[in-house]
Amino acid sequence: MGTAMSAVLPAPLAMRVFAAFASGYFMSYALRSVNAVIAPDLIAEFGLSNAQLGSLSSAYFIAFAAMQMPLGIWLDRFGSRRVDATLLLVAAAGCAVFALAHSVAMLWVGRALIGIGVSGALMASLRAFRFWYVDARQQQLAAWMLVAGTLGALVTTVPVQWALPLVGWRGVFWVAAAMLCASSAAIALKLPSEPTHAAHPDESPWAAYRQVFGEPYFWRFGVVSLTVQASFIAFQSLWVGPWLRTVLGIDADSAAQALFVFNLVLMLGYLALGWALPVMVRQGWTTLRLVAGGTSVMLAIELAIAFAHGAWAWLLWLPLALAATVNTLSQTHVSLSFPAKLTGRAFTAYNLLTMTGMFLAQWLFGVTVDLLGGGGHSEQGFRRAMLVWIVLQLAALLALVFWRVRPPKAAT
Repeated sequence: MGTAMSAVLPAPLAMRVFAAFASGYFMSYALRSVNAVIAPDLIAEFGLSNAQLGSLSSAYFIAFAAMQMPLGIWLDRFGSRRVDATLLLVAAAGCAVFALAHSVAMLWVGRALIGIGVSGALMASLRAFRFWYVDARQQQLAAWMLVAGTLGALVTTVPVQWALPLVGWRGVFWVAAAMLCASSAAIALKLPSEPTHAAHPDESPWAAYRQVFGEPYFWRFGVVSLTVQASFIAFQSLWVGPWLRTVLGIDADSAAQALFVFNLVLMLGYLALGWALPVMVRQGWTTLRLVAGGTSVMLAIELAIAFAHGAWAWLLWLPLALAATVNTLSQTHVSLSFPAKLTGRAFTAYNLLTMTGMFLAQWLFGVTVDLLGGGGHSEQGFRRAMLVWIVLQLAALLALVFWRVRPPKAAT
């Protein structure tokens, strides 16, 4: 089906399809990460504790996660173009609420609306690509989407730090609202509609999710995404910034520059993974070996981060970003192990798991910092919380390696 449609998709339209969806994912990733830079402004204006800052930022993830199961149904029923374009307008409204906020509760509501609005940015894209591009392009397109997302994270580092004295953090969110409206219009007005699939009248739209969540192989990799991958994104999108400032004593401008380099390395890591993966597969590297190996390296680096001091300690976050890229392989691997008719639900179910983990990690890491640091923004609290997180991730790695369940048969 994907091949047939891609044969009549001219090259300019193919590029337009990718660019329009990538613009939405660019904004999704930017809004996921922006609190890492504006955190000092929010703390100063609203007097936030680490737990409150974590809860506020994680509102994006809990709202995002809550949308995944209905999202899978809507994408199949209404198509990627209509669903993504509509949801991006909700994200724009969330940015407006956040920009107007004068209480922590209003900030939380705005952040949650943003999470709802960008919840389909990647899943809608991947579903649409299956209809508009040949099968051989799918993994390459997924890698390019991650590059587009990481570019969004890059924009929220030094560029946002430069913009803050000019427009303030509220102005940043007004600009984001305008960009989301433009992205929504591009998707709604400039793209073709892909096929949709109505459910059989006797079939519950939720039945497929019971099959996916009931599969042990889903959970073998899922526990790693719930802890390791989710924790890394929680660090990237929030806690790296406070770590640089509180633990290493780096000023706000230098921290923004370090975050820029961190996200640049992550983007280059995704590009390198997309190039190297076919070669590694030919050499016998399985997804299990890659994810287990990358996770082991991540835990060793995090242990070094927990104890590192000095002006150059921030450099340890760079190899962590490179090692973390392999965790993105799990979602595609697990989702495509299911029968073809369950692929969309498997993607969104796995995304639900990962986003739930991001919500928990982003919030509970702040809670742990406060508990182990005696309250306030304590260096020792951050270091001890990192050690707790290493233990949790190690348990997930052991489950991945020693839980010998096999994948389901991916029959049609």
